[in-house]
Amino acid sequence: MSDRQWCMILGSALVVCLSILVVWAVWFFRQWHKLDRILEQFQRGTYGKTDVQRGMAGKIDTLDVQETRESRLVSEMRQVLGRAVWQEEQAKKEKNQVMELISDLSHQLKTPLANIVMDMELLESNELSKERQAEFLGHAKAQATRMQWLMQDLLKASRLENGIIHFEAEDIEVKPTIAKAVGAVYAQAAKKQIELIVEEFEDFKLYHNPKWTAEALVNVLENAVKYSPVGSRIEIGIERMELYSCISVKDHGMGIPEQEYNKIFQRFYRGRQAGAEEGTGLGLYLAQLILQSEQGYITVASKPEEGSCFRFFLQNCHNFSQGLS
Repeated sequence: MSDRQWCMILGSALVVCLSILVVWAVWFFRQWHKLDRILEQFQRGTYGKTDVQRGMAGKIDTLDVQETRESRLVSEMRQVLGRAVWQEEQAKKEKNQVMELISDLSHQLKTPLANIVMDMELLESNELSKERQAEFLGHAKAQATRMQWLMQDLLKASRLENGIIHFEAEDIEVKPTIAKAVGAVYAQAAKKQIELIVEEFEDFKLYHNPKWTAEALVNVLENAVKYSPVGSRIEIGIERMELYSCISVKDHGMGIPEQEYNKIFQRFYRGRQAGAEEGTGLGLYLAQLILQSEQGYITVASKPEEGSCFRFFLQNCHNFSQGLS
């Protein structure tokens, strides 16, 4: 082979090598540029945000990432940054929840704390009789107890809301649950000479958690006792339906205006007529959270001065529902 032919072969090989090098350099530059752009957008806090959030068209780098699926590095970086964005959003959400909880506690504890401070200042005076001292001590103790209940209920509600507390429900007999709730308020009712009447029924299974459902019932029963007149009665009944069964708690107390039906299940809400009685405004809110966790719900029907009827709807056990279908 002549020298000229060798030169042509070498020249062609050199051109091919240079072409490959140029293509590789262009590809590498494009990959580096896209990675640089993703990092820049992440640093600006715009990575993973839509055009509505960012004021730009389309989701960030959607086409670029799809076009460069061959690039493992781009794909892995996108996943890492995506997780970082999600973790940042979760951290902000948790921070807001903690701030909201602290704000609620601060607002609700302000009044009982002020009352305790005032009672202590009065007790420091040497001019009070023993009877008056005992009165102020009793008042301070009641305020401290109220703060304890408030903190327990608020923390419980917050944990239920955020899924920190998770309890299992199952198909289990409902009569012991109702009996436990009635027993918990029996002493309070007897003190006001209020009769607790439980409708007789043959026990059956409902989908619920006995401990938590009893607590929800206690919250409603305590309100019924608290707002019912001396010598009245509270009736607890149960009705079986196709998909749900209904446990009703009917009292003959002051009643609730219709415009407050939805408000009474809100956190810290207390009706205008409830101002004279001690309370935290969390009982019905907690009852609603508990029923929702069991895939049930709670309703109310009431008229002022004619009493109220709260209804707990719990799912029937699977076999009972099949038998009716």
